[in-house]
Amino acid sequence: MYKHILLPTDGSEVSKRAVDMGLDLARALKASVYALHVILPFQALSYMTQIIPESETSYTEESVRWAERYLGEVRDKAMRAGVPCDSDYVFDKHPCDAILDIAKKRECDLIVMGSHGWHGFTKLLLGSETQKVLVRSQLPVLVCR
Repeated sequence: MYKHILLPTDGSEVSKRAVDMGLDLARALKASVYALHVILPFQALSYMTQIIPESETSYTEESVRWAERYLGEVRDKAMRAGVPCDSDYVFDKHPCDAILDIAKKRECDLIVMGSHGWHGFTKLLLGSETQKVLVRSQLPVLVCR
């Protein structure tokens, strides 16, 4: 069945539940997992160009620290569950594209990810990376709430 599961994580509670479910599934199937965190690139509206380099550096450093924290939590859970786990973070302005690209590069055969369950205007306004992955993925996607 599934041998290599992609676990995108953003550190949210729903994402953590998806990671737990993905790890349970991987343990049952004797599969490995790949944890991924997508960092949005720094964006700024600027009229004071002298402050941007420092802001971008601070943003990048803080984003990488958070990514390492989220991924470290997944690796720790995987180790306790006896599930082989690799992980990394990437910078991409389109998380859906990054998720699908990594799934292909890492030869994953399932994506397990969370959905915040937004409806109506909130979903329209904020969009849903999970929905985008569902629509565009050629792989099975297990969505957890």
